[in-house]
Amino acid sequence: MGAVKSKRMPRAVREQQMLDAAVQTFGQRGYMAASMDEIAELAGVSKPLVYLYLNSKEDLFLACIRREAKALVEAVRAGASPALPADRQLWAGLTAFFTHTARHPDGWAVLHLQARTHGEVFAAEVTAMRADIVTFVTELILAAAREAHRDPHLPGGEVAGLAEALVGAAEALAAWANSTPGVTARQASATLMNFAWAGLGDLMAGRPWSPPEGEAPDSGVLGGGAAGAGAGVHTGRTSPVR
Repeated sequence: MGAVKSKRMPRAVREQQMLDAAVQTFGQRGYMAASMDEIAELAGVSKPLVYLYLNSKEDLFLACIRREAKALVEAVRAGASPALPADRQLWAGLTAFFTHTARHPDGWAVLHLQARTHGEVFAAEVTAMRADIVTFVTELILAAAREAHRDPHLPGGEVAGLAEALVGAAEALAAWANSTPGVTARQASATLMNFAWAGLGDLMAGRPWSPPEGEAPDSGVLGGGAAGAGAGVHTGRTSPVR
């Protein structure tokens, strides 16, 4: 395993080979337990060559995070055609997300588990990736509002909050799906669409949820305030937990 197969292999190809081995090792063993010896052996190169190309274990891990993050964002954006209605775009984007995380479980483990817990530099890369996906989902929610011909100018902060919640749910569901045998990307996507889009559909149709009578609707609820007391607003049947 440790022998170099081709001295003339292009540097870019050799580097991707090292990153493949590193992602597998970091994803399965964790950042702290992974060793450069193990990564070099899996890549079929010498350990000094890994250091020559990627400097240190920290730099190697950072390169893995950046590669996996870029691939995930590209997969999500490529999955949703702008020609589709907003709900179909979200469905396609979610399916692309769950398909990618299922096909690359080690890469997802690096992003979702390892990078978040081993230093600010690593976590910052994942935060940037997540911000890209949240921006994409925000665009879809705004597009849905325009399609509904209701309020095409929903407050930006509130839409961002909805997008954050949806992305957070997708992350949690991907972790669950990858650890639960038999769950497909389509099933995970359908679960999240049933969980989220029905509520978003009501919101876009002018039927936001509002607290029960006797409790002042919070001004931060989309369509709250006066709308909270109007017709078509869903009201809670029990008092929220304080």
